[in-house]
Amino acid sequence: MPPAAALRLAGLPASSTRRRRSDEIILAAAEVFAAKGFHGASTQDVADRLGMRQASLYYYFSSKEAALEQVCLRSVGDFVERALEIANGPGTAAAKLTALVRRHLEPTEQRPAFVRCFIRERRFLPKESRRRVGRVARRYERIVQGMIEAGIAAGELRGDLDPRLAVLALLGMCNASVDWYGKEPGIPIDRIAENFARVALDGMAAQQAAEIQRQSSITKTSSRS
Repeated sequence: MPPAAALRLAGLPASSTRRRRSDEIILAAAEVFAAKGFHGASTQDVADRLGMRQASLYYYFSSKEAALEQVCLRSVGDFVERALEIANGPGTAAAKLTALVRRHLEPTEQRPAFVRCFIRERRFLPKESRRRVGRVARRYERIVQGMIEAGIAAGELRGDLDPRLAVLALLGMCNASVDWYGKEPGIPIDRIAENFARVALDGMAAQQAAEIQRQSSITKTSSRS
């Protein structure tokens, strides 16, 4: 989500100067929350990271919970922007889903603190904040589901797929990488994305489904012989 949109959701004006300073503060909050966890972090930790007075932070957000909400909105909003670009562009279902996996994983390298906060810490948000973040997250899921449904309708993906379960499986696989990315030396994010996309599409592609059915028929025939 563009910073200006996140500021509007948080009820903040989007002047360029304020937006730049807000970017710096929310980045610092994301890094502190990702490193210490939401409950282990304080607004004083954020202020110390920026070298500013704690009281000055409240000009940008009203509480630690409000800061985490902004971090999560920016993280999931970024996913939405990336997915819309792919969904509205040209290409087959396989090409779009491959691109989606790559674009989903890129922030793990580019904006790791935001991704970690969205995946690990958003559960600590107050109820209304969770709902606001959840609405954006569900929009992202619907965009991905639309790609899968279009692939099924075009005969590119298996007709027996449950699109909703396919979305949960695909995003769950991608999100799990935040826990181990960087711990496997020498494995760049584009290589991870390539392998994840292959695993997903091998399971979803219509051609794969036909081959599975063929092998199953051979096995059944052999067992009856």
